[in-house]
This record gives sequence, C-alpha cells and structure tokens, in this order.
Amino acid sequence: MIDNEKAGNGHDRDEAVEKELEGVPEEFLDDNDEDGDEGGDEGGSLEEALESLKSDLEAAKQEVLYAKADAQNQRRRLEKEAQDARAYAATGFARDVLSVADNLARAIDAVPEDLREDSKFKGLVIGIEATQRELDKVFTQHGITRIAAMGLPLDPNQHQAMMEIPTDDAEPGTVVQEMQSGYMIKDRLLRPAMVGVAKKPE
Repeated sequence: MIDNEKAGNGHDRDEAVEKELEGVPEEFLDDNDEDGDEGGDEGGSLEEALESLKSDLEAAKQEVLYAKADAQNQRRRLEKEAQDARAYAATGFARDVLSVADNLARAIDAVPEDLREDSKFKGLVIGIEATQRELDKVFTQHGITRIAAMGLPLDPNQHQAMMEIPTDDAEPGTVVQEMQSGYMIKDRLLRPAMVGVAKKPE
C-alpha cells in the first residue's frame, strides 16, 4: 500500500515537472549531461594548454640565453677590435719611419773612429747619435722594440735568412751577420731582421 502511494506520488511529481518544463527547448533540457561532458573536455584542454605554455616558456628562456651569450661575444669582439686599433694604430707609420732609423744607424757606422774625435765631425756625430736615441725613445713609448738576432739560432718568425756563411766559429743555423734590424710592435712582427746564418764549411 505504501509502495503504491509512493509510486503515485512519484508519478504525480513527474507530471508536475513535465508541466513546468513544457515549452522549454530541448537543448536546455540536456544541459546537465552536456555540461558533464564539457567539463571533462575542458579539463583536458587546460592541461594541454598548460603544457604548451610551459614548453613555450622554456623555449623563450633558451632564446634569451642564446641572445645574451651572442651579445656578450659581440661586445667582447668589439672591445678587442677597439683595443687592437688603439694598440696598433701606429703600425703603418712606424714601418715607414724604420727607414729613418736605418739611415741614422748607417750614418753613424759610416764615420770612422778616428774622425769621431775630430772637431769638424764630432758635433755632427753627437747630433746624429742624439737623434737616434730620441727615435729609439719614441719607439719604446709606442711599444716598438728591436729584435735580437746576433748569436741566436735562426727564428723564422722573427728572422729572414738572406744568406748562409760558412764558418767554424758558430753552430750551423746561428745568426752571424745582421744586414738590417728587425722590429716588433708589441706582440706583432713589424719587420723581420735580415740576417746571415752560419753553415759548416765544405
């Protein structure tokens, strides 16, 4: 009896609900079911979007790191180029002035020892020697130094062998004559020393 009443009451409620929902479009009546499905889809879409954002963020971080490294390398390269430009700015001029130094040395060597004390030549020799010392001082101020050669083994990086000289007084390959002085500007070769090297007599 009670079950029948409950069934009747349920049937009455169903009819009441149906009456309340009369005229409501079907798409609205199915919202609950669709919302449940969409909720699942949206959950999956959010996870995919988060993973995509994480991937994009990581890629952006890498690009920023690469850009920073490239900018730092470029800055260092520009700084080195500027430093080299300052350090070796006088290279061309110094190379041209070397001929002046050569002529001063030749002029001094050309004066015989007995004439150097002669009153007619003494002032001239002193003047040439003073000019040579001043030129050497200027060279030093700009990092220009003379290359050592005499008595040293031939160094292809600094010496240019012009001839071989047979001799027993030095080991083969040793510089025994210097025809023209060589110079360095800081750590770069400005001009190699032109030399003659010893070889065993035949």
